[in-house]
Amino acid sequence: MGLHGDEMVKRAFLFAGQGAQFVGMGKDLYETFPICKKIYDDADKHLGFSISQVSFNGPEEQLTRTEISQPAIFVMSAAITELLKSECPDLIPAVVAGLSLGEYNALFAARVITFEEGVKLVKRRGALMEEAGLKHPGTMASIIGLAQNILESICHESGCQIANINSPDQIVISGPIQAVEKACALAKEKGAKRVIPLKVSGAFHSYLMTEASQGLAKELDRFEFSKPHIPFIANVTASGEHNPGTIKKLLSEQVISPVRWVESIEKITAMGIREAFEIGPGTVLKGLVRKINPEISVLNLGTAVDIQAYLNSVISKKES
Repeated sequence: MGLHGDEMVKRAFLFAGQGAQFVGMGKDLYETFPICKKIYDDADKHLGFSISQVSFNGPEEQLTRTEISQPAIFVMSAAITELLKSECPDLIPAVVAGLSLGEYNALFAARVITFEEGVKLVKRRGALMEEAGLKHPGTMASIIGLAQNILESICHESGCQIANINSPDQIVISGPIQAVEKACALAKEKGAKRVIPLKVSGAFHSYLMTEASQGLAKELDRFEFSKPHIPFIANVTASGEHNPGTIKKLLSEQVISPVRWVESIEKITAMGIREAFEIGPGTVLKGLVRKINPEISVLNLGTAVDIQAYLNSVISKKES
């Protein structure tokens, strides 16, 4: 029997991106909730290999491969989305957004794409990005404590790009390996608090992903998108997008463009949202949102324990 959420509270659903994966992710959901088991079983059929086995048991080096980690995160987040829809039919988010890969989960939650379409798209996206990374080697680094305008100047000088504007004091850069190394050295000279090289298989959100972007555009053309049933904030524009053709175009542009996460959360704030659910593996988004706007409280829903606690809280509210 379905539960009813607190219909009066306006909430955002936020979805994690690549890098949030870990061995064992989703196993407790699979074993606890029949609807999550069905999602994983369906995903295994759609993908033609067992994403559940790799997610639950690893090995880690396989799970971290871009073409594996992307569908793994998508499937886990989609399983939680479907579980919430089943158990709390009145829990309809006021807005959805996702960090990079997480956009596909946001679009699934907004009923722009079906689960099968999402699984197939993220599998292809991951493969295209992995291929581009092998063909045009690059890397990424997280710069802590340096203003965006200073970092833009450094990127211009070194030949790399801003990839993710994650929070006011955390910006990720991307590009050829030597360009990123040069930018990191310059960032230290300019007073960055920390410079953290990232373990990635390519220079995501940079021009080195151009072939992946072009391949993804062709792939997206094969799918029929619906209009969002829920407001959707896009990474590339940091604004609400509702035209299916525009959304497709932005998804292909996204792999070579900066993820404007700070502006996306500011847009959500301007909509009057003060509560959000972080759906999927990890707790990265909760930390970023706290830095962007501490007034927004974020509840993590990534484990069976998290979700059961939330469902129990809904029951107790209904009974009181």
